[in-house]
Amino acid sequence: MQLDKFSKFLKTLSLKPIQVLDASITLSKYVPLNLSVTNNNLKTVNVASISELSQFIKHNILQQKGKVAFGGYLEERNIYKRSNHFSNAIQERNLHLGTDLWSEAETPVLTPLDAKVHSFKNNTNFGDYGPTIILEHTIDDAVFYTLYGHLSLESIENLKVGQIFKQGEQIAALGDETVNGNYPPHLHFQIIKDLQGNFGDYPGVCAKTDLDFYIKNCPDPNLLLKL
Repeated sequence: MQLDKFSKFLKTLSLKPIQVLDASITLSKYVPLNLSVTNNNLKTVNVASISELSQFIKHNILQQKGKVAFGGYLEERNIYKRSNHFSNAIQERNLHLGTDLWSEAETPVLTPLDAKVHSFKNNTNFGDYGPTIILEHTIDDAVFYTLYGHLSLESIENLKVGQIFKQGEQIAALGDETVNGNYPPHLHFQIIKDLQGNFGDYPGVCAKTDLDFYIKNCPDPNLLLKL
């Protein structure tokens, strides 16, 4: 698929991979994880069960001798069926718009680029982000945003809108299932071109009917992560 102007811009921001988790974890310890409906190994897993999903993810990481599992951009997933937050009588939202990085609770979360805090919020719907931070980036007169979901409560306790962070600084830590929307610990990392007036929140999952818009507004995070 040909990259649009914004995606090309993101790709050129760094020739090297940009980390958004604990920088002491080498990229050789990042291993792929497929949570899509096409993964036959998931058909025997009750993805609505935290214990079963956690066991599946941990087994995947250990089997590949990794420390962080990554993936998920544009994956069609069944996990969202457990929550009314992702569906209504008209449509189902099940296409994932960010990259998930699965690791241990309290793993440090870093800003990939110089940034200021645009907004933050504890999104408490079942299956939602839990504590969430949105950073604003301005580079060469281009303004865009990155979203960090499933954080610890402490991550947003003393945060201030407008607070400045330099590239590589810790902005947060991963939360556990008691605060992060009821998921195994992980970071939802998403790039957003236009926040559309949102504050501390932005859809991380969309319906198939809206995919054309969101592909352009939320390009592949791997343009920065380069995993």
